[in-house]
Amino acid sequence: MSAHSGADTYLIVASDRISAYDFVLPTEIPDKGKILTQLSLWWFEQLADITPNHVLSTDVPPEVVGRAMIARRLVMLPIECIVRGYLAGSGMEEYRKTGTVCGLALRPGILECARLEYPIFTPTSKAQIGQHDENMTFAEVTECVGEGVARELRAKSVATYARAREIAAEKGIIIADTKFEFGVSTDSGESAIILGDEALTPDSSRFWIAGSYAPGKPQPSLDKQFVRDWLLSPSSGWDPNSGARPPELPDDVVEKTRERYCEVYERLTGRAWQ
Repeated sequence: MSAHSGADTYLIVASDRISAYDFVLPTEIPDKGKILTQLSLWWFEQLADITPNHVLSTDVPPEVVGRAMIARRLVMLPIECIVRGYLAGSGMEEYRKTGTVCGLALRPGILECARLEYPIFTPTSKAQIGQHDENMTFAEVTECVGEGVARELRAKSVATYARAREIAAEKGIIIADTKFEFGVSTDSGESAIILGDEALTPDSSRFWIAGSYAPGKPQPSLDKQFVRDWLLSPSSGWDPNSGARPPELPDDVVEKTRERYCEVYERLTGRAWQ
């Protein structure tokens, strides 16, 4: 996403570019920016009673209609607020090595992609493009932003995820984990912590189909994981540790990725993608 600012507002425009493993890939996914924007707007509306968000208007210039929003200016907090309801991806990798995730000790014997007893807050640092986000303990978050803000971030993140998980479950979708970004409003006299960036999109979340869910193995997903998996496959010929930039995505990967983004939008919102 890119932002163009006024005095107290931003015009946030979502492009069709896609990133993975700390690289922006050279291939775009058609309609991706519009899908992310429209799904975020839908989620912001569903979750407005849980946490305020940064959206002010969708009255944007005609050339970016559908992929842009006008949002209030926030001072963004330097924390990626990740909540996991299931153990997958980097969380599973850390658990296998240490029995913990971001300093939280978990019981032994948890299967890959298993549902956790309760959602856990597993924040990371917000790294610059090309650098790696680093897992943070809650103590490190407290040191970074102060105890009061850290507690509010954790509470807002978990509560927002929990409500979203309930909504998605009614549509046959599992939200395994997701990432939120929060900021503080610059409005005079206001210091509320507000949900910014995007919300519960295929770029920031793991979406699984409830009807085919089976713990103990990787799950078919309706999100960016399909691109990550292809990049790590022999078909791509790319090593993420080589320092080389990722290759172009083949047409079939582009189309299947777009199909997944459209499908999760349609399943969640109940609206046909245009």
